[in-house]
Amino acid sequence: MGVISLSVIYGALILSSMFLPHILIKNIGCKWTIVVSMGCYVTYSFGNLYPGWATLIPTSAILGLGGSPLWSAKCTYLTISGNRQAEKESKKAEDVINMYFGIFFFIFQSSAVWGNLMSSLIFGQDANITEIPEENLKYCGAGSCEEDFIPTANTTRPAQNLINTLLGAYIGVGVLAIILVAVLLDNIDRDMAKDFRSNRTSFWPTFLATFKLLKNRTLILLIPLTMYSGFEQSFLSGEYTKNYVTCALGIHYVGFAMICFGATNSVCSIAFGKLARYTGRMPLFCLAAVTNFSCIISLLFWRPHPDQLAVFFVYPALWGMSDAIWQTQTNALYGVLFPDHKEAAFANYRMWESLGFVIAFAYSTYICLSTKLYILISVLILTMITYLWVEYQLHKKSQAPATYQTHANQEEFKDKLGKDTVIVAQSKL
Repeated sequence: MGVISLSVIYGALILSSMFLPHILIKNIGCKWTIVVSMGCYVTYSFGNLYPGWATLIPTSAILGLGGSPLWSAKCTYLTISGNRQAEKESKKAEDVINMYFGIFFFIFQSSAVWGNLMSSLIFGQDANITEIPEENLKYCGAGSCEEDFIPTANTTRPAQNLINTLLGAYIGVGVLAIILVAVLLDNIDRDMAKDFRSNRTSFWPTFLATFKLLKNRTLILLIPLTMYSGFEQSFLSGEYTKNYVTCALGIHYVGFAMICFGATNSVCSIAFGKLARYTGRMPLFCLAAVTNFSCIISLLFWRPHPDQLAVFFVYPALWGMSDAIWQTQTNALYGVLFPDHKEAAFANYRMWESLGFVIAFAYSTYICLSTKLYILISVLILTMITYLWVEYQLHKKSQAPATYQTHANQEEFKDKLGKDTVIVAQSKL
């Protein structure tokens, strides 16, 4: 039920990415899209109070439908804010947007610390924690296959009163967050939404905006990078926690491992958001790729044992550092490459990332962990090949003399390099 619930979430997220973000953001603006979408997330916590097919599947679908508008609105909000701030301070928009995404992900990833701290402290009061037999440890790590062994002794369900306490805390935090955003967040694009509603734009162009952007070659090349984000996040939260932490240490250690991931991710998000101003994004993407590649190779050979307690937290820390780069730099890259199609671009981002999650969850219970690690390596290699090709194309465009651009291809030029560059080219012509 848990795996199917997660699959429904990301399946609904893919569907919502196709049409909801552009429609909602254009009609009610970023602020109220965020408020409505956060309400969708809280329903899932209510559904978990009485978990069953009748409660989990509908609330999973509601969460998924709210997921893409929430993230698209957030990314659009940050991009608009970054562009305005850069214009005020006469700074490069790309640098300010990078910094804003770094600050956002610093705060966002810290939720892994606070959320898992709550779960670990609450579940740590459970009296049913059992010792893990030594003979079970041989099935942990990349030697673990579903058909060989299911570590039921390591995944004893916590007491119901502790589960209700945790869900009550999550629901309370969620409702408080909705109130804070509704009351305090600036309605930054209110006038744009009002103009859009008053102009009565046809429904179909708005509905199809996400798909229209797929004609852009750069976006197509970014699809492996975006999907890899889903693959790598699902691996850590699903496979690493189950086949390494839970199998060798027990379920009560999962929260502490994820705290390590969240803390590193949070600090690195803000650090890399600022560092990108000096290094550019390419060295950071390469660092993330090398770190992930090294971790995956190492996980193929590591056989976890409770005596190696520190090692269980090293992997989430390194993964958190890499994920900080994938999240901040990929989001910022979309904002920089598609300034005139922000809503559609970020909707595509959520759609392809969610597809990565869905594929990973779909094969989760059918293949061995070692096979999953080989798939992860393959997607990572493809990701870097296509990403580096995008950077090469952008470098070529930036080096091309503006006078080479003619009236016939200015529309394409505008899409790729943005309005400001075209204005400069026109003045030179």
